Amino acid sequence: MDFIHLNEMQFYGYHGALKEETVLGQRFTVSVSMAVDLADAGTNDDLSKTVNYAEAYAVVRSVVEGEPVKLIETVAERIAGNLLADYKGQVAGVRVLVVKPDPPIPGHYASVSVEIERGRLL
Repeated sequence: MDFIHLNEMQFYGYHGALKEETVLGQRFTVSVSMAVDLADAGTNDDLSKTVNYAEAYAVVRSVVEGEPVKLIETVAERIAGNLLADYKGQVAGVRVLVVKPDPPIPGHYASVSVEIERGRLL
């Protein structure tokens, strides 16, 4: 299986369980890997045989910058579900990594994140 990766996309959203997260908002970084058969697209140089990166980016952006939810787990599920639904027949599986670089919790760490896989195992 071949993969398309959209790496470290940056967005600003209002997701979080704490009030300040939903009022002030924060940065989110999202990476997506989609399992796609790219042989026909690569052989024929045909965009219709692959996933349009700009359109996939827009799907992710609409979730992260859209309706606030409490959990980044929910953000990841919505991204995965939307990509699988929008590219049914093309994307066999998807892996989504959602990173909160600056969550309002005490301590020293680089970030917090969740990673999920849906569809065919990657």
